[in-house]
Amino acid sequence: MRVLVFGGNGQVGRELARASWPAGCATVLLDRAGCDLQDADSVERTVLRLRPDVVVNAAAYTAVDRAEGEPELALIVNRDAPAAMASACDRAGASLIHLSTDYVFDGLKIAGYVEDDPIAPLSVYGRTKAEGEVAVRERLRRHLIIRTSWVFAAHGTNFVRTILRLARERSELQIVCDQRGAPTAARDIARSVASIVGSLMQGRAEWGTFHFSSGEATTWHDFALAIVDFSGKPIQVVPITTEKYRTAARRPPNSLLDCGRIDRHYGIRQPSWRLALSNVIAEIENGAADKGSNCA
Repeated sequence: MRVLVFGGNGQVGRELARASWPAGCATVLLDRAGCDLQDADSVERTVLRLRPDVVVNAAAYTAVDRAEGEPELALIVNRDAPAAMASACDRAGASLIHLSTDYVFDGLKIAGYVEDDPIAPLSVYGRTKAEGEVAVRERLRRHLIIRTSWVFAAHGTNFVRTILRLARERSELQIVCDQRGAPTAARDIARSVASIVGSLMQGRAEWGTFHFSSGEATTWHDFALAIVDFSGKPIQVVPITTEKYRTAARRPPNSLLDCGRIDRHYGIRQPSWRLALSNVIAEIENGAADKGSNCA
């Protein structure tokens, strides 16, 4: 089976590059140089030229606050590019695994969100990702949309790397304590995608929308405490409310995802973010995060 990955140099893409894929699976990873996601025609031509069996879209415009000032660009990358992928997959007879986000919800639900809950994004980023989901569903039956949350890795721009940097520069951090979610390691997402591809190879396909995240709820404040604790940095982490930490984009107060469906259909359990965090911090401290990925 031939798998084409868009976003090969992103957090999840770099983990897909080193994932353990099923036997008989060949992967091609593309970064921005390999395909311009701002050119829908280029995206579609790329899929039709390479003729993969499965396309994995790990690419997105993820700068949540900056998107408020660049809505057109966010829409092109988060809606138009996935739409082109879905159309091309339909023509080529391929399947599409498209990564999405918890930010399609408004966070007002108390319990974890299930896949069929109504979406109500609060930000440009969330809205464009929601429109990307719609575009995929409208164009391709053989799709899997995987929503995840609070992604972190040893590379890229993410909360873990930001906290580690600030811990070296400051003696105190003020971190929001009234937004709940589940940090999810990019490596765990990549493992889940590779596992799903294995199921597709065996003819065990269940199409539609799925949720995948780590299994333990936390807040940004408590996540920061864990990062500081694992890293051994002597720094105080002070809890503050969202009201006291203004950002350009609104965040959902509850980002928890109910991941029962992906477990029932694909046997994928929720991993521990604490275990993943210790591994990521060790990787950062060992300098392995600076190594590049193998993208076309």
